[in-house]
Amino acid sequence: MTTVGIIGAGGISGVHIAGWLQLGVDVVVHSMAGAPELVARHGGQVAASLHDLLARCDVVDICTPTYTHRALVEAAAAAGRDVICEKPFALTVEDTEAMIAACAAAGVGLYPAHVVRFFPEHAVVHDAVERGTLGTLAVQRYDRQGGMPVAPWFLDEELSGGIIMDLMIHDIDFARWNAGPVASLRAVRSVPDGSGTVAAQVVLTHASGSVSSIGGVWSARPVAFRTRFEVAGTGGVLRYDSATNPATWVNGAVVGADGYAPKAAIGESPYLTELREFLTAFQGGPQPRVTAADGLQAVRLADAARRSLTLGEAVTVPAEQPADQPTELEEAR
Repeated sequence: MTTVGIIGAGGISGVHIAGWLQLGVDVVVHSMAGAPELVARHGGQVAASLHDLLARCDVVDICTPTYTHRALVEAAAAAGRDVICEKPFALTVEDTEAMIAACAAAGVGLYPAHVVRFFPEHAVVHDAVERGTLGTLAVQRYDRQGGMPVAPWFLDEELSGGIIMDLMIHDIDFARWNAGPVASLRAVRSVPDGSGTVAAQVVLTHASGSVSSIGGVWSARPVAFRTRFEVAGTGGVLRYDSATNPATWVNGAVVGADGYAPKAAIGESPYLTELREFLTAFQGGPQPRVTAADGLQAVRLADAARRSLTLGEAVTVPAEQPADQPTELEEAR
């Protein structure tokens, strides 16, 4: 029986523990606070310390704030444990590369929880792009909005990376998955108006010549979570809006009551689909649809967008290097 050790007991931990238990694995949880309450709600066992958790599990699932990821990934790798790490991998490219190197050196797997790739509506669009149904991809538009995160660390850019690194990285990753490497990008952010609402826009120019526009909003006023997209090519257009076509999935949809995440409905949760693919890969099955190399590229693009904000101009994105291809360990799994 596989045992998964979840580190952290915040909102996303509740999503993950529900998925893991549905997959039939044993779960242990360690957190600075909230672990007993999380286990009481869902099941599993509490680990007394990080050392205790690492000694009892086969897979480590890191569901903690972004600024803690590198140290925890390195500790899991040193213990010889396969690792899943919530997005973004880290706040910097340097930290992300160090995390990947640590897992490669230890011979353990590492995957980023970029769950948007697993949402059914997004998977349909990507399949259409891959099949050539949309012809040559021309323009992608993505918008994602929700209530302001409750935990204060989200609003400290030194800890979370801000709205681009934390929220918009979902769509940055998905746009790259569809249209390929990015050659340059330009980011802008709303001017503070006293309301507390944060909004930003990132425009990616892909090496293929297609363009992706990505918008994100953290609203200070109560709002329902909403995501929408339009993907257009020479062969047609696909559109989706969660406000008019709610997602159809259950188990782990609600992160909080503040409109920060989608509400649950009927069907399989994309979080469950994601965790199943990761677990299958760790057990020797095929690679999941997102790899450590993808997680690194997402951080690179989000970091470049933050740099664009600072400079107030477009920035060139270095070409993706062959080193970002799957590692020998990934190829062997």
